[in-house]
Amino acid sequence: MSSATTPTPTPQPLRIGIGGPVGSGKTALIEALVPKLVDQGHRVGVITNDIYTQEDANHIRRELADIIPGDHVVGVETGSCPHTAVRDDPTMNLMTAAELLEEHPDIDTLFFESGGDNLTLTFSPALVDVFVFVLDTAEGEKMPRKRGPGITDSDVLVINKVDIAQYVRCDVDRMHSDAQHVRNGKTVVLTNSLDGQGIDQLLNALEAYRPGGDETHP
Repeated sequence: MSSATTPTPTPQPLRIGIGGPVGSGKTALIEALVPKLVDQGHRVGVITNDIYTQEDANHIRRELADIIPGDHVVGVETGSCPHTAVRDDPTMNLMTAAELLEEHPDIDTLFFESGGDNLTLTFSPALVDVFVFVLDTAEGEKMPRKRGPGITDSDVLVINKVDIAQYVRCDVDRMHSDAQHVRNGKTVVLTNSLDGQGIDQLLNALEAYRPGGDETHP
């Protein structure tokens, strides 16, 4: 009888989609989350989506140069509307992820950052395990009331840049309350990506979606 043992399957990485309007702070949010994940012993990869450039990928490589290897960050140039590459036909991102994980099979947490888009952006469930939609206070406290699937259907809604709310005439408490109302109690997190406010809370919410982990989603 053979004594060979069956290899232990490599666990699937937690796949996190980060979407939201242009300038809402998607890249900064990833740059705030990654060091905390690395401190916890996770190995992180990032795939960014821009229409014509590698701008976000290059920014993340620079900002996280001492945190994760540069080849763990890959930029996808979609050449079309960001919806297409992460929702309607995510083939480009799926192929990029497969190549990245083949080269670095130890990656256990993989971010997909969409190009900036409007409130109807969503991620295909074939691409991500958890979808985070990012608003910021400079867009106005009325934004949650505008609804849209990004706001109402995302697994986690982030209201970012709470530190500047007072300067842009945004009532954060009202914005938060409206967001909770239109989302029927689903997770809403207030953040300041630059000083870390709310990042631990967001990280805890994301970990609930890790494959093989706690299946009780917020």
